[in-house]
Amino acid sequence: MFYFCIKFIVNLALKLIGMKNILVPVGSSKNALSHLQYAVDFAEAFGAKIFVVQVYNVYTKAGTMIKVDQIIERESKAFLKDLVSQIDTKGVEVIVKTLKGKLIDTLELACKAADVDLVLIEPRTNSIKDEVYLGKTSGKIVKQMDVPALIIPEGYKFSEPSNILMAIKSAIIKKGHVLEPLKSIKEQFKATTDLLLVKTPFHKDGDFDVNKELKSVVSNITKTENATTFQGVLEHFQANSPDMLCVVRRKRGFFIKKWEKNEILKKDFSSSVPVLVLSGMK
Repeated sequence: MFYFCIKFIVNLALKLIGMKNILVPVGSSKNALSHLQYAVDFAEAFGAKIFVVQVYNVYTKAGTMIKVDQIIERESKAFLKDLVSQIDTKGVEVIVKTLKGKLIDTLELACKAADVDLVLIEPRTNSIKDEVYLGKTSGKIVKQMDVPALIIPEGYKFSEPSNILMAIKSAIIKKGHVLEPLKSIKEQFKATTDLLLVKTPFHKDGDFDVNKELKSVVSNITKTENATTFQGVLEHFQANSPDMLCVVRRKRGFFIKKWEKNEILKKDFSSSVPVLVLSGMK
């Protein structure tokens, strides 16, 4: 009995260490409620807290009598509180913050201040173009921030992932703790992880050398040759039937090239399941 109590305490401690703080930026999307509910359901599994934030920036002429900042801050905070009141928080601690400043700089400061482990984002905040997978705001967050991100499809309801497909063109890992978000999700939900190594025209010697850390995370390794990582995913998606994808944002990799304009089209990349974006492996 004593042994099981100790094991329970250790497992609980590991759960809290794995994913403690989650940031959820909120814009003007009509999908905000379902997105926020997913965030709460996801956080509940880890015993994590959620920081729901909205960033605004105001440019006013010197000497303006109306305190625009205070008005926007008040309205923004009221908007966020109203959103939170409409979802089932399930006992999860939800902290509402309205922040002024440039989007990326402000979010990065918030992540550091709150020791954020993961950012949950929507593919599109207010884009009306059907051909767009990630809008400019979401694209900026994924492209420019170092914090790992989880992209949740519009209207997607939370379910525990059981099969994760990790698709990369290079298995070289030089940065520490890069795989931690993937490990946390895999361990928490007891999910299997399949690794898809995609040989592209830019393949280099050693790209398929999988080290011990990555091997310990994955169950199966498949190698394929395609023009892009995304084409490799499309080719193997049906066979693997994953309920979560995992990809990597590298300094000169797929995501940086595709998000040069902070927007990505569905023809270049899209997913019907959540996408975990790790923050670069080298």
